[in-house]
Amino acid sequence: MPRTKALAQELPFIFFIGKVASPEKVLAQLRSHTEGARYRYGILYHKKSLTDHEQARYNEFFDVALEANFNNPISIAQTLAPYYDDIVGVTCRSEAKIPDFAKIVPYFPYLKTPTSESLMWSVDKVKMRRRFHAYNPKITPRYKIAKDATKKTLDEIEQKVGFPLVIKPSGLAQSLLVTICYHQEELETNLKKVFRKIKSLHKNYKDADDLPEVIVEQFVDGDMYSIDGYVNAKGKIYWCPPVHITTGKSIGFDDFFGYQQITPTTLTPSSIDELKETTLDGVHALGLRSSTFHAELIKNNKGWKIVEIGPRVGGFRDTMYHLSYGIHHGLNDVLIRIPKTPILPKKTLGHTAVLKFFAPKEGIITTLTGIKKARELDSFYHIDVNKKVGDRASFAKNGGKSVFNITFHNKDRSKLLADIRRLEKMIKIETKKTTKK
Repeated sequence: MPRTKALAQELPFIFFIGKVASPEKVLAQLRSHTEGARYRYGILYHKKSLTDHEQARYNEFFDVALEANFNNPISIAQTLAPYYDDIVGVTCRSEAKIPDFAKIVPYFPYLKTPTSESLMWSVDKVKMRRRFHAYNPKITPRYKIAKDATKKTLDEIEQKVGFPLVIKPSGLAQSLLVTICYHQEELETNLKKVFRKIKSLHKNYKDADDLPEVIVEQFVDGDMYSIDGYVNAKGKIYWCPPVHITTGKSIGFDDFFGYQQITPTTLTPSSIDELKETTLDGVHALGLRSSTFHAELIKNNKGWKIVEIGPRVGGFRDTMYHLSYGIHHGLNDVLIRIPKTPILPKKTLGHTAVLKFFAPKEGIITTLTGIKKARELDSFYHIDVNKKVGDRASFAKNGGKSVFNITFHNKDRSKLLADIRRLEKMIKIETKKTTKK
């Protein structure tokens, strides 16, 4: 529950921009720590962007919940005016709301924040690749921008990028429409599909020139890892431990969602140093400062390549870092912006894994079994069930959400892996195709 607001009126404010998933958990974690309890917490969101339920929850858990028209400078300034003197830091936890954060940053010229430009470079895959290539071509895969699916474009892509390759619409999050192609026929079919879908999926377009660009880049076959960290106003990075990611593709899905995420990893110290060196180049290429970042990379026998870097806390990292290392990731996200030094305990407390389960085939879910038994496994920590029998299951690349996400934790890695294996054997998700009327 939120603290009594009357008791907190003299404390400075930390403001969140956009949306916060599970605000009760995020704020409880912040307020439970001695350092986090020294602040009030507010949220500023775009006018009419929330449901009534979301508004009610924000009003309950935040000390202040404010609404403004993010496209109207006067509305923003007038809404923030009563709180300016008390605000010491601003942050954004939602990947989809980073563009809104970029709009708000100029209204806090005397706080430590990322620049609006660096935020937009970080959420636009085309601009990101250009920044990486200009700073250090070795850290990024080959790529080309596709504006159509003509024979000329297909030939140019094959010559410059080569196969296999990946199609990635810029500005669309969570693996949406990300597709791998192994030959030119697949490339033509999938490019046409992307161009058809992109207009309906991208809600913010005004005309054809405003639609997201489509980037086609080299597919780097290898092991996927991520690492979060905090970069201060001078570019110094404080590192969190790496996380190993098993993608949906590697377990047989024609999709790129992160199926399993686990930490600690089995990377050698020298490999972790190389991972950090590559990531540091990427963070500096984007000009990120006074921010948390979430980086995803691929490792193969030729080294490391950056998939992407986001100016935010990584998904599930609050829980994973806290269980395995005692790191308060959300608190550190606040501290780097105040600015204060992040708190990073060194001791490893155990092994943590998060798994996202999708249906093997798209359609209406007819069978969903094994979840009750999963709760009885020794490594079980938490589960979020997103779908039930009768709901439609879609792949991540088509905008679908996982059927459920489950978190395991165990001090013994071998026992954790054994429970993951048991889980995979007990879960059964079946679907039936929908018929068009």
